[in-house]
Amino acid sequence: MNKLIYSTVVAALTCGFAASASASVCTGNCGTMGANGVVTAAPIGNGDYQYVSTSGGATGVGSLNVSGVNQTNGSLYVSDSFSASAGDSLHFYFNYVTSDGSGSYTDYAWAALRPTDGGADIILFTARTTPTGNTVPGFGLPGLADGVVLDPASTPIIPGAPTWSALGSDSGSCYTGGGCGYTGWIGMDYLFADGGLYSLVFGVTNVGDTAYASGLAFAGLTVNDKPIDGTVPEPATLTLMLAGLGLAGALRRRNKKAPTA
Repeated sequence: MNKLIYSTVVAALTCGFAASASASVCTGNCGTMGANGVVTAAPIGNGDYQYVSTSGGATGVGSLNVSGVNQTNGSLYVSDSFSASAGDSLHFYFNYVTSDGSGSYTDYAWAALRPTDGGADIILFTARTTPTGNTVPGFGLPGLADGVVLDPASTPIIPGAPTWSALGSDSGSCYTGGGCGYTGWIGMDYLFADGGLYSLVFGVTNVGDTAYASGLAFAGLTVNDKPIDGTVPEPATLTLMLAGLGLAGALRRRNKKAPTA
């Protein structure tokens, strides 16, 4: 009987981890690399960064709910879920890269905080192809959430046909019309207005066609300088784990007190 109870505890803990843990998910084309082409090493850690790209993207993926925009294909990355308290500081770096030009083919990328309870996304930034002015926030797209600070605050495109292997066969290409290039690394800081469980979401999408890829590099995802992905179990997981360990301890003490036949 005791073996059965212990097995039940172990099974409950295992199911609890599976149910509460929320691992990172990629739809489309995501990856990790170091300095490559116009994208220099990330300004943190060993210089590696993650990316999403429309090259090899999936139909209907990576777009925002924006009316009047023909969003075709793209990629989406959702981070591990993590807990945050009001006043905590979120930080990461991003670099928008595009081989598509302006006009009818203004691709874009974005990042958002997604509450795991199903609440609305908190848009941290949007970046969009444009030959002049700032790429962030992208024209015709949501603005920066309250509490977001960019460094540098000015985000013009560094023009040219960007060479970056994440763009696939479009690396080194530029569709006519201006707007091709990259932003360089931009720091993003955000102070949480509300505590809770969240995931970070990064998306990139083609607009008007599926040619001339765009991508987004991102790195250094931290809350209060602690890395997000794969570091701290969620509170629900910790609670279930401690409860299970407490039950196991109680059973062990009971066994010690049980009289021998």
